[in-house]
Amino acid sequence: MQISDIPFGTTDWSTVPKTEHKGDTGLATWQTCHFGKIRVRMVEYTPGYLADHWCVKGHVLLCLEGALTTELADGRVFVLKPGMSYQVADDAEPHRSSTAVGAKLFIVD
Repeated sequence: MQISDIPFGTTDWSTVPKTEHKGDTGLATWQTCHFGKIRVRMVEYTPGYLADHWCVKGHVLLCLEGALTTELADGRVFVLKPGMSYQVADDAEPHRSSTAVGAKLFIVD
C-alpha cells in the first residue's frame, strides 16, 4: 500500500453513516471513509454472522471487540480477539469471516 496525496485529518466515527450488508447469516454494519484509493472502515458483525462470499481483497484488519474467525480457502482457521490483527495481500489467499459472539473491526484496504 502506498499512501500519497492525503492531507492530515481526523475522523469522528460517530458521524460516519452506517450501511448494512447481509451475510449468509447475520448482518454486517459498515462505516466507510475513502482517502484517495484507500478505504477505511469500522465494521460490526452481529453474533452468528457468516460472510456470503470468499474475499480476495487485501486488508489490514484489527479486532477491537468480540472475536472474529477467519477461514482461508485452504482450510486454515484463525481466531482474532481484541488487540489482534491480520494482514493479507490482494489475490493472495481467499478468506471469509464469521463470528459466534459478534465482533467490531477496524479495516484498511
